[in-house]
Amino acid sequence: MRGGAVSARAKSWDVAGTGSMVVDEIHLAKRILGADEKSLLRSDERGNVVRRLVGGVVLNHLGWARLLGLRTVIFGKQGDDPNGRLLRAGMERIGIAHRILRDGSASSFAQVYVDPSGARAIYMARGATGEYTAAEVEAQHATIVADASVVTSEVSQLPLATVRRVLELARAAGARTVVDLDVSLADAVPALGSEKELLAVLRLADVIKPSLAALDGLVAPGAARSRALELAERTGAKLIALTLGPAGSLLLAEGEAIAVPAAQVRVVDTTGAGDAFLGGLLAGLHAGLDLESAAKLGNAAGGACCEQIGAFPDAPEQARARVLELYAALGGGPLVLRPLGRDANSATRALEQFLKVVPGELANVAARADLAALTAAADLILAAESAGGRVHVTGVGKPEHVARYAASLLSSTGTPASFLHGTEVTHGSVGQTRPGDVVIAISNSGGTEELLRGVAALQRFGAKLIAVTGNPDSALAREADVVLAAHVSEEGDALGFAPRASILAETLVLAALSVALQEAKGFTREDYARRHPAGALGKKSSGSGA
Repeated sequence: MRGGAVSARAKSWDVAGTGSMVVDEIHLAKRILGADEKSLLRSDERGNVVRRLVGGVVLNHLGWARLLGLRTVIFGKQGDDPNGRLLRAGMERIGIAHRILRDGSASSFAQVYVDPSGARAIYMARGATGEYTAAEVEAQHATIVADASVVTSEVSQLPLATVRRVLELARAAGARTVVDLDVSLADAVPALGSEKELLAVLRLADVIKPSLAALDGLVAPGAARSRALELAERTGAKLIALTLGPAGSLLLAEGEAIAVPAAQVRVVDTTGAGDAFLGGLLAGLHAGLDLESAAKLGNAAGGACCEQIGAFPDAPEQARARVLELYAALGGGPLVLRPLGRDANSATRALEQFLKVVPGELANVAARADLAALTAAADLILAAESAGGRVHVTGVGKPEHVARYAASLLSSTGTPASFLHGTEVTHGSVGQTRPGDVVIAISNSGGTEELLRGVAALQRFGAKLIAVTGNPDSALAREADVVLAAHVSEEGDALGFAPRASILAETLVLAALSVALQEAKGFTREDYARRHPAGALGKKSSGSGA
């Protein structure tokens, strides 16, 4: 069995996967404890005893496949929460596309305890992954399945009925199907579904990647080869790729077994080594390697994974170089991989993603808008104006530009407002205000230090504060008289750093506030024309233009 194309029609994705995408909370333990035992945790070189890292069976193998040049996409369900944002940021950093519903209860996480040998114990919380249904696959993600050469899933956290539907759709589209059998029969049934459903899932898989422990209950005890052979006979899978820990891996195809030794590495943490193996195997098959060479690439990826804390390849260039080094040490043959950088369609996909994400984020901001808070903000401004107070708008960084726009918009719609320089406030510009004035302060994080220092000075000077922020629990929000929420989960681009969606959300909220004030003041067309006599809008508002 070799890799390569599985469909005559070119498809957008080399691999599309659905299943576990988990925040791994890694604890460094002195040893793995039994019942009623207690022990202190170890600290790392930075003094940390806990690390929060991107992980999950499916996300991990897609990550390692991605760093070896495959075009990968993950689909499924998460919560709209900090863990979900951490996971999506990790995907975007290394170029894994995502098509994820964010209406789940909470994103998945796992508590991982690692001893000095790299052995670990893992406790998982399925969260939204366990809520993803077959109906949602059909309604939201069937087109992704149809546009992938290989479709992967798992027996770990996803309901078996959902996995089954994904594989049925993949088979119908001519894709190769892959299942990572991550947990044993006892852990899968009844938590994920019935034994009948489990067997149905495995019979829909062209490739099954189990660990030895995951075979318990499905096949009889015995040597690795005999267990792999029994699984192949029971399921009809074309390839069984069995991971054996420090002994390497064993591949079984058409009754023939190939044993491949593990890469020789200094083990730090074995979490996700099997996932990395599968990512490497998929990359090898895609590159057209024979089974032995593909398994060597898988073992090399698994070895590189063992040399780091956590399972996800967060430093893809470094990890790729190490995988190729270990592959060569295992005697791997010639290998041509797609460059890790952007391909010819990257810009188009990035634009499509941006234009899909950002309108959705703005729709969410509008749907969650707190009308009572907007009314309270308008009332605060009206009360200040009636007492002779004024309005100032401030922000630091990109929000500074939003503040300038908001001050201009408010002024042109009946609420005189001035821009207040965020960092100059503590260098004398606090004198621009007087007691009773209202200051609108804009910060997505709500924790910008320069802005907070300025806000403190303004409040000491007697100003009232309206906060426009994406974090209602922030220091800025706690200091505010009124909080206007402008939260977004994603900025819309692969890096997720530069404020794009968040800036638009802040602008939307401030535009809404201007509408409330305009209406409260009975602001008319004539009022607008007096303030804006020039230009096309001046002509239009005065009735002298089209």
